[in-house]
Amino acid sequence: MKNNTNLGIVQKTIVGAQFLFVAFGATVLVPLLVGLDPSVALFTAGVGTMIFHAVTKGKVPIFLGSSFAFIAPIIKATELFGLPGTLSGLVAVGAVYGLMSLLVRLRGVGFIARLFPPVVVGPVIMLIGLSLAGTGVSMASSNWPLAIIALVTTVAVSLFAKGLLRLIPIFAGIVVGYIAAIIFGVVDFQPIVDASWFALPAFVRPELCWEAIIFMIPVAIAPVIEHIGDVYAINEVTGKDFVKDPGLHRTMLGDGLACVAASFIGGPPVTTYSEVTGAISLTKIADPMVIRIAAIFGILFSVLGKVSALLKTIPEAVLGGIMLLLFGTIASVGINSLIKNKVDLGDTRNLVIASLILILGIGGAELTIGSFTIGGIGLSAVVGVVLNLVLPRRKEESDEGKK
Repeated sequence: MKNNTNLGIVQKTIVGAQFLFVAFGATVLVPLLVGLDPSVALFTAGVGTMIFHAVTKGKVPIFLGSSFAFIAPIIKATELFGLPGTLSGLVAVGAVYGLMSLLVRLRGVGFIARLFPPVVVGPVIMLIGLSLAGTGVSMASSNWPLAIIALVTTVAVSLFAKGLLRLIPIFAGIVVGYIAAIIFGVVDFQPIVDASWFALPAFVRPELCWEAIIFMIPVAIAPVIEHIGDVYAINEVTGKDFVKDPGLHRTMLGDGLACVAASFIGGPPVTTYSEVTGAISLTKIADPMVIRIAAIFGILFSVLGKVSALLKTIPEAVLGGIMLLLFGTIASVGINSLIKNKVDLGDTRNLVIASLILILGIGGAELTIGSFTIGGIGLSAVVGVVLNLVLPRRKEESDEGKK
């Protein structure tokens, strides 16, 4: 694929706006679901992307946006530790990326793959989706007709739309659901009228909370693996090898620093976007400058007070309808990871690891040591990693690992 660096600045600006449009729905959905300011998420997506490009020498055409993997943990952690405490846990997530970056630099990608094999990552991803099932149904049940309209739209766009439209099913579902809500008369426009045209996002500073840090750190396992997969995906789309140049350790460090920056001002952790990778494949434009223009647009949109107010008037049922599909899709991605990697669940070892990850997570198990408590996805991820390291493998697997 050509890099298309010869595009004029006007053309680059237009394509950059398209890329933000592709990522917009998913970027603002996460903060709306977890109670954060969507304008902060737009701001941190833009700033985080710029940080990522600085660390990766401006070579990798990747846009960073709000990560779905942290929806359930943020909701639970906010209940337990409050938002400022939760943000300190999210800062620690960035530190995990930094550690993984160092390990990749010293030991190579294979070390990460051995530490977090598909038999651990697949069930953890499944758990992220399944743990939110109740939340999705509860939100959708506040107005089932609205939820169904949003859901049907999202599914229809995913299946039948063409071109760039097919890359924005979530955004399409929100727009059509919102229009339906206006027709039903359930949207209050007064907050939009009262909002200023220009306003800084509602930044929130983290407060040190060790319990939240311990709670959040294990959750970073799945996004770290997802990051590696996305970098390989962008390699395929662009025909370049970013794992070697600028190096996977740099892309991971850039993502980690972006997460830290986002969490320090009240935004959700940011990660790579497969939707933008799809847009690059479709438009044949892989110029990193275009992605940086999209990041600048994100920052500019974040200071439009009317935009933030508009997003906050989206009815709960519209978001709930989209969540029904979204969280089911996340769980399905975990299942697909097991299938694609040919994980043999007939093998007792694999069955034990997958079963305990799922049951401990869905069952809400918690482990308390002194004043620290770890539970949910975090505990399940830790148990999965430990079991993978200590349970004996079949002899043929051990022999293959030595080759």
